[in-house]
Amino acid sequence: MVSPSSSRLWVPRRLLATPSSLLWDHGEQIVARARALDVAVTALPSDRLRLDLPDDPRQQYAQAKATLALVVAPPSKRRLQPIAPSADWRIDLAEGCPAHCGYCYLAGSLKGPPITRVYANLPEILAELPAHLGQGTVTSRSATRAQEGTTFEASCYTDPLAIDHVTGSLSALIAHFGAWEADVQLRFTTKFDAVEPLLALDHAGRTRMRASINPAGYARFEGGTSPVAARLGALRRMADAGYKVGLTIAPIIAAEGWREAYAELIAQAGKVLGDIPDLTIELITHRYTPGSKAVLQTWYPGSSLDLGMANRTEKRTKFGSVKYVYDADTMRALRTFFADEIASRLPEARILYWT
Repeated sequence: MVSPSSSRLWVPRRLLATPSSLLWDHGEQIVARARALDVAVTALPSDRLRLDLPDDPRQQYAQAKATLALVVAPPSKRRLQPIAPSADWRIDLAEGCPAHCGYCYLAGSLKGPPITRVYANLPEILAELPAHLGQGTVTSRSATRAQEGTTFEASCYTDPLAIDHVTGSLSALIAHFGAWEADVQLRFTTKFDAVEPLLALDHAGRTRMRASINPAGYARFEGGTSPVAARLGALRRMADAGYKVGLTIAPIIAAEGWREAYAELIAQAGKVLGDIPDLTIELITHRYTPGSKAVLQTWYPGSSLDLGMANRTEKRTKFGSVKYVYDADTMRALRTFFADEIASRLPEARILYWT
């Protein structure tokens, strides 16, 4: 029996609510949850967010990370976007994350201070989904993943489980998919373990939770998150409750001693999850852009995370932007290692992709 979560839940210091957000029942419910947690709630006079943050970068970061803003998702945010190689479509419930990850892939992607914005108009977001049935290119038309149906990734611009005790948005989405009689799958990934409110939901087997994991020695890069052992335990509890589950090993960091560190991590996962059917694994190597590097060095000065160019190469995206990935030799060594270790420790697992 895996013990329930004992990790402390994130509680924002303040919630800023726009007038438009309070017109939605879901918005009012979020305010009620926040007040029950003794969060200071401020009803803003207009839909423009006024943060009143200090000028000092460190204090600005700290206050922004402690702020939850309740807003209405505009049409541009409600419009579903492809999210290869993970899923057919991306559903945004929020953007911004309460964790303090030194390699955060959101750095440089989201504009302004790193507050967390959550969307009150959940019914409008859900109304976008039916038109996308069978229209994706990752699983909808894939010979190898067709059994997953049309897949929808929940909020890749936040950690939806980290904030669900305040928002209820992830729980509502799981229940919606559970009641949706269609060939669909909801997917979400998390570095947190507070799954107890999800266990009794009528999910109908249409949701897959994945835990994002890295070796224990890299915990210094994942501030404010649940320990890896707790995340694995949460996956086990979800699997026992009938959910589909998986692992996202990310970002894979080729630091000194990486072979031993990741071998231990995969062995640890194997002990907890080795008997689970249809376990999936997603493998994502560390990469960064010039913009994200600049932001991360502002957020986490003195971090020991290697953002240098040793064993790196420049790669152009389809949009012409630049990112830095591991060079071909490093990528080859990493990929061979993970294929061998997973085959040994988790032989029944299904590797969905490597990137």
